[in-house]
Amino acid sequence: MSTLTHFDSSGQAHMVDVGEKSETHRIAVAIGFIKMQPETLQLILKGDAKKGDVLGIARVAAIQGSKRTSDLIPLCHPISLTKVGVEFNIDEPNSTVKCTVTAETVGRTGVEMEALTATSVALLTIYDMCKAVDRGMVITEIKLLEKQGGKSGSWKAAI
Repeated sequence: MSTLTHFDSSGQAHMVDVGEKSETHRIAVAIGFIKMQPETLQLILKGDAKKGDVLGIARVAAIQGSKRTSDLIPLCHPISLTKVGVEFNIDEPNSTVKCTVTAETVGRTGVEMEALTATSVALLTIYDMCKAVDRGMVITEIKLLEKQGGKSGSWKAAI
């Protein structure tokens, strides 16, 4: 197992020095789910939620969240994103929305945190927009599915 990189030799937290790393094309894919009452999902699908287009607004929120990751995660580097894609898949029988975010950059550090943050923000936005009718929604399984690029190369979750 590797050592934790956000601590120096005396155990103090620090921002990792990425200055010597090569710039490479980097991609990260994260997913997460939100489970709700069937009636809540129908409101979303029919566009009848009082606050508007729930998935459209959640998509924009995800993109905004990805761009603010370094403001939220203390030791995360601010990076220049080249692309953020957000996809929602509906599982009607289980009253669940799956969010998949793909984040990309060309840089010295990865985009895993941006993809994970965007996924979290998208799901939290769905919760916020629907909480008036369903406070029992559950956000689950936010995780990294894969990453590409950089010194450590490609990685995929065993799922």
